[in-house]
Amino acid sequence: MDLLSGFLAFREAPSLAKAVQNLMEKDPSLMPQVLLVDGNGVLHHRGFGVACHLGILTDLPCAGVAKNLLQVDGLENNEEHKSQIRRLRCGGDSFSLTGSTGSVLGTALKSCDKSSKPIYVSVGHKISLEAAVRLVHSCCRYRVPEPIRQLLSITCLAQEVLPTQTIKLKSQESRRSSRPGPSN
Repeated sequence: MDLLSGFLAFREAPSLAKAVQNLMEKDPSLMPQVLLVDGNGVLHHRGFGVACHLGILTDLPCAGVAKNLLQVDGLENNEEHKSQIRRLRCGGDSFSLTGSTGSVLGTALKSCDKSSKPIYVSVGHKISLEAAVRLVHSCCRYRVPEPIRQLLSITCLAQEVLPTQTIKLKSQESRRSSRPGPSN
């Protein structure tokens, strides 16, 4: 399925909300208190990214965590922005992302000392920007917060394994169908 820019939430949020619902039904004691979403919240073309959608659908606090700056409301990855990034020295250093309308859309966060690129944290639902930034930073051993990093690792592994398994199954099916069956 092709993805139109700015419409990730319409593709991803329903299945993510279903996963949260399934978790609640299976074992309510495992229900998360907050969701970190690999995507944006209010730092979005329409001010309502996948972290906002998922928060509304689940009624859980959500924070958006993006690896790249979404250039909206006058925010640009220009020389001024790059200069601000260079001034981030230690893990936890950050600067506000204020759009040309004057709205604070998020925060650029140097998530760990070794990271050379910031991550972009934005409000999704039921969480303040300050709380979202503190929470995200507390989850960072590397550039990307550990819950998202672990999920990305699992997803990458599944993408490597599943196509091979599908090929093997199709190969087995074609061998079975090419064998002569019992004659009647």
